[in-house]
Amino acid sequence: MPPFYGLPACSVRFVPWSLVLLVLAAMPRSARADDPPYKQQQDVVYGETDGLALVMDIFTPTGPSNGLGIVDVASGAWHSDRGKINDHKQAQMFDILCGRGYTVFAVRPGSITKFAAPEMVRHLKRAIRWVKSHSEEYGIDPDRLAMAGASAGGHLTCLTVMTAEPGRPEARNELDRYGTDVKAAIAFFPPTDFLTYGGRQRDISEAKSRLGRMLGNLLFAEGIEGKSDEEIAVQVEKISPARLVHSAGPPLLLIHGDADPLVPLQQSETMKEACEKVGVPCELIVKPGGGHPWPTIHEEVKVAADWLDKQLAATPAEAEPVGK
Repeated sequence: MPPFYGLPACSVRFVPWSLVLLVLAAMPRSARADDPPYKQQQDVVYGETDGLALVMDIFTPTGPSNGLGIVDVASGAWHSDRGKINDHKQAQMFDILCGRGYTVFAVRPGSITKFAAPEMVRHLKRAIRWVKSHSEEYGIDPDRLAMAGASAGGHLTCLTVMTAEPGRPEARNELDRYGTDVKAAIAFFPPTDFLTYGGRQRDISEAKSRLGRMLGNLLFAEGIEGKSDEEIAVQVEKISPARLVHSAGPPLLLIHGDADPLVPLQQSETMKEACEKVGVPCELIVKPGGGHPWPTIHEEVKVAADWLDKQLAATPAEAEPVGK
């Protein structure tokens, strides 16, 4: 039998369990092996729309902080109920990132039952501004912020970073004085181009019926019924981040399974090609046999954390591709 908290093995059998329980109860929570490496604040309000509060959960490391923050988009199938934050917990995102010293802002941008993609992006940009305005309170560098998301959250991440807005110093609203740019972004299996979904170019008439079935109100909050082909074409472009990539976009890490039954690997490949055309640093990690998601996704979360450590390093020379 192994020693118990430093006691010789031969002495363990004589330790009263009442004493053991007393010792465990007296231990600081940070010392217990089963405690997460973070403190969680639930439902912190970062904005309001139509009388509804926009909220995030904030995960602050209990260990040493590295002074860096990550906006984590809590959205799956474009729904942002609390279950999505629990999904990220199961993927060990907060354990891994907070264990590295990151402060994670798990933002809920709203659900497709109420908001279209452009509105969700506006909410995320407000969240980025909120985080930057509270950077001193949480001990993070507002100029070295990152963003991450998976599936619909990955789509919204890509869309947000490729449509970043500068701050307006003269704005009356204090939040609007902050820009929505970030220094790096991570997207797990994101949809990126709804007109080449699955690798085949689709015309608007086909997209109109397909998007109506697959995406519902993602294009327009009121749905696509009665919208012209031209209106739909414009909106499809606006919510397809691969079609919005520009040279000022931040470094991007894409992680995608080659057996994904919902979002084809081609979607990440398309995003990578678009980035390469304009010189945006982009890496794609392909998980062999990976679905949507996969049981060992925490391993790729660790890889993503390694990548972030390098991308958000204090000096540009320290940033380099994964594995180098």
